[in-house]
Amino acid sequence: MLRFLFSFLLLFALRLSGQELYVFSEPASNVPAHSMSIKLKEHFVTSDRIYERFAGRFMPQIMFGVSKKLMIRAGASIANMHTDNSRFESFSLYTKYRFLSKDELHKHFRMAVYAEASRTNAPFHYDEISMMGDKSGVELGIITTQLWNKFALSGTVSHTQVLDKSRNDKVLYIPERNYQSVNFSLSGGYLLLPREYTDYKQTNLNLYLEILGQQTFENPSYYVDMAPAIQLIFNSNTKLNMGYRFQLGSDMQRMAANSWLLSIERTFLNALKKR
Repeated sequence: MLRFLFSFLLLFALRLSGQELYVFSEPASNVPAHSMSIKLKEHFVTSDRIYERFAGRFMPQIMFGVSKKLMIRAGASIANMHTDNSRFESFSLYTKYRFLSKDELHKHFRMAVYAEASRTNAPFHYDEISMMGDKSGVELGIITTQLWNKFALSGTVSHTQVLDKSRNDKVLYIPERNYQSVNFSLSGGYLLLPREYTDYKQTNLNLYLEILGQQTFENPSYYVDMAPAIQLIFNSNTKLNMGYRFQLGSDMQRMAANSWLLSIERTFLNALKKR
């Protein structure tokens, strides 16, 4: 009975914070402690600027809630974004540590720091710096998230260093390549349905709007994107996401000015807990 009650409360907590499970960015909250999540993502553009054809990137990920403060994520990508056919592209590791939590009834404020490392086989294309399979490197960032009842607002600032072999060679690249960037995001999420919570099996409908931007250093350039998205949560453990990202302004060379993202994620509560 106690075990059932604990699981129910954990599911309820996951549901309350559903509107901060952003589609294009990460909140300060983590995967529930002792739990495991498997996520399948598909990112695609209708026409890239090199091959001028439909290009996609399939990204499986696995996440572990080591504790309520620490999570780890491992991911890979298979893509034809930078090549003429689909092939294994990259591998990445991500960890996030939540160092501040101020939790109250139906609202909370949280802060976390994160680090990500990525290794890719993709050629060095474009000015844009992305750890999603486009560049090898490391990224460090800080996240703040505030939840008020059905609305959650989150902001992220990060710094990326590209670790490509061309960074240390003596070749003069024209235009100059970018190896460093400052990145930011501002994300809002609203729980539209259900109007009232009566059962953890109810389907959630969350609406999102995110602003994503980047400023590079060596060859100074920027972009600012907007990304609306919708999310369905089934049985408090399965999330289906769909989002569209489009450019508001930019002076950099990018793969595309707009893209789509589809993903599905399944969380297994207490999967890592000793029995």
